[in-house]
Amino acid sequence: MTKLDAIDLKILDAIQRDGRVTKLALAEKVGLSATPAWMRLRKLEKAGIVSGYHARIAVRRVAPVASVMMEVTLASHRQSDFDRFERAVAATPEIVACWSVGGGVDYILKIMAADIDAYQRLVDSLLDRELGIDRYFTYIVTKTVKEETVLPLETLLPAPE
Repeated sequence: MTKLDAIDLKILDAIQRDGRVTKLALAEKVGLSATPAWMRLRKLEKAGIVSGYHARIAVRRVAPVASVMMEVTLASHRQSDFDRFERAVAATPEIVACWSVGGGVDYILKIMAADIDAYQRLVDSLLDRELGIDRYFTYIVTKTVKEETVLPLETLLPAPE
């Protein structure tokens, strides 16, 4: 595990909020000159702590879409069953997130589809592929109340020394 100091945390916070921040603006935010700030950012990237930069797309401004949460329970719980299901999930673009969870279900998926009919066709194709799905429950997202991409680093990470 990489040890982070207060400046590293400031850099991570700054780039989470604005992945296109300039060298100079980053340096100002963290209290360093441009070159050392940028070198620290590169070090965080090389360590795999910064794993990528992404644009957040407001897709509903372009087209109506259906957001669906789906619980999935597999019929069998051998490692090969989990592997087969996870490979199918990874290969399905409409499944934008998948979490393996403990409790009463095996997985929770977030699916983005053009509409409910497109979602049902996707489910039908997953079932037809015999991936071992025993049960699934569908939850249609009617309103997004909160969907943060910025992690609360100050509460998740230990305070730097």
